[in-house]
Amino acid sequence: MNRRALIKGSLLACAAAASPRLFEGRLLAAPRQTTAGDDEKFVREAAYWKKLTGTKVECELCPRACKVADGERGFCGVRENRGGRYVTLVFNRPCSMHVDPIEKKPLFHYKPGTRSFSIATAGCNVECKFCQNWEISQFRPEQIESIHQTPDDIVEGAIRSGSATIAFTYTEPVVYCEYMLAVAERAREKGVEGVMITNAFIKEKPLLDTLKVLGAIKVDFKGYTEDFYKTYCRGELKPVLEAMKRIAKAGTWLELVHLTIPTLNDDEKVIRQLAVWVKDNLGPKTPIHFTRFHPMYKLKNLPVTPVKTLERARDVSMDAGLKYVYAGNVPGHPGENTYCHKCGRMLIKRAGYIIKENLVQNGKCPCGEKIPGVWS
Repeated sequence: MNRRALIKGSLLACAAAASPRLFEGRLLAAPRQTTAGDDEKFVREAAYWKKLTGTKVECELCPRACKVADGERGFCGVRENRGGRYVTLVFNRPCSMHVDPIEKKPLFHYKPGTRSFSIATAGCNVECKFCQNWEISQFRPEQIESIHQTPDDIVEGAIRSGSATIAFTYTEPVVYCEYMLAVAERAREKGVEGVMITNAFIKEKPLLDTLKVLGAIKVDFKGYTEDFYKTYCRGELKPVLEAMKRIAKAGTWLELVHLTIPTLNDDEKVIRQLAVWVKDNLGPKTPIHFTRFHPMYKLKNLPVTPVKTLERARDVSMDAGLKYVYAGNVPGHPGENTYCHKCGRMLIKRAGYIIKENLVQNGKCPCGEKIPGVWS
């Protein structure tokens, strides 16, 4: 038995213990449930890799640049070297499908009040100790129940649900980029835009290809220090900063989320530095959401983020010059609402994911000021 077969057998044995959350929303395309026995139908050659000596390959998708021997996989667990050919194992293989409000992503300045047909496959290229979807992001595809859905199936489901967008979310879309690109291209042809919810840990070439077919990106900006990324995410800060600058330069709509964790990334001085970096590199009107942490996955020893911490992060960021700063995961808080950066009028009143009032007309405040975003 080779190593790949041994690992696969071990993973299947513990699959029942994984208990991932699957298909909690409406499934609007006919599902074709799959098992580990028919994995081959999800295999496609990967888009970003190069040959090394012998049968070894190097992945060129994310900054990890995994060097993968024959029969092994990269860090994400969804890309495998098969005899010197690098393949993805999750094409047409969603493990989660939901119909969400776009505000859940959260995207507050992109088609507010609309639905988003949201999908994910297994896998991620980082490991955040506070991951809220670890049951699917931190497992290999063999461990997780999935269904076979082609790009056409996904687009059809989005249209049937009345969704304005298809969101690539929950896990990390970077690791299933071939599938995401195929779905987004097909969706755009049908008048449905793709949006990506990502950690932005991606190399330049795949990012630029992705930007060609997406309408918006929300980046989970983990923290503004290399130490935080290394210690709590097994990632790196610098490539994320570079990716965000490329997104802003391309003109694709961009919003940021900062999950604010007590004692780990909530220092006011660092928050101010983060805000100044966003203002100087992405623009002062780039929305940023400071959201409330709840104990999760491997980080259960800390309390829920105090609301005052979010309020202070919001105040510090606005003092630094940012115009659209939100407090998240606190339904009914004034920091969920959108205010005109010129006259200060409340334009969009929210209660959680529900929009109570929207005064933005043709992308403008009643005072006449243009409000940044994409308005439906």
